[in-house]
Amino acid sequence: MEYVTAVPHPRSEAAGPDRAGRRSLALALLSGALGAAVALLSTRQRWSEGIATVAGGDFPLTAKGSDVTGVPAALAIVGLAALVAVFAVRRGGRLLVAGVLALSGAGTVVAALLGASDSAALDEQAAQAAGDTSATVHALSHTAWPYVAAVGGALLLLAGLLALRYGRRWPAMSGRYERDGTPRPRRVPVRTDPDRPEDIWKALDRGEDPTGA
Repeated sequence: MEYVTAVPHPRSEAAGPDRAGRRSLALALLSGALGAAVALLSTRQRWSEGIATVAGGDFPLTAKGSDVTGVPAALAIVGLAALVAVFAVRRGGRLLVAGVLALSGAGTVVAALLGASDSAALDEQAAQAAGDTSATVHALSHTAWPYVAAVGGALLLLAGLLALRYGRRWPAMSGRYERDGTPRPRRVPVRTDPDRPEDIWKALDRGEDPTGA
């Protein structure tokens, strides 16, 4: 006969939130670290290219992501630092840092998408090559790297949203070795009677010199 009970199983019910916290933590770490790496790598690649007309003919020009805008790289570094700082703070501080992480991802996405159609960097290079401040680049084309940087920003944004939603369930750095400024109690030496062998052995166990004054 199968035994049926109406008593709930608290262990299985409590395991649900813990499992969700562990999964969200792993996903946030993975997406945050990967997003920052992708955004930083993308800014070092060629985002746009074109041709400038100079006295000797056409001159090809290229612009990296860092030439177009430095915002994605800067926000990726800020987001990576915020991802690490999430585990160093608690309560309200954790929510604040998680918000910085999410905003860093959102800003990276916006800056990358704006840079996908920007031609200012190439126009500046064309003006320098032609020696004419009014010179501009023609035959302008863009690569897919700005959109890759936007994907990296989206991953940072996901990590920030996960931290906002599940951050209170994540562990924090241990405060075992943190000093709160409270003076430590002084150790009162125990008087040792040199005529009692048991006192001498106890003093040696405590690291004291039983023969000292």
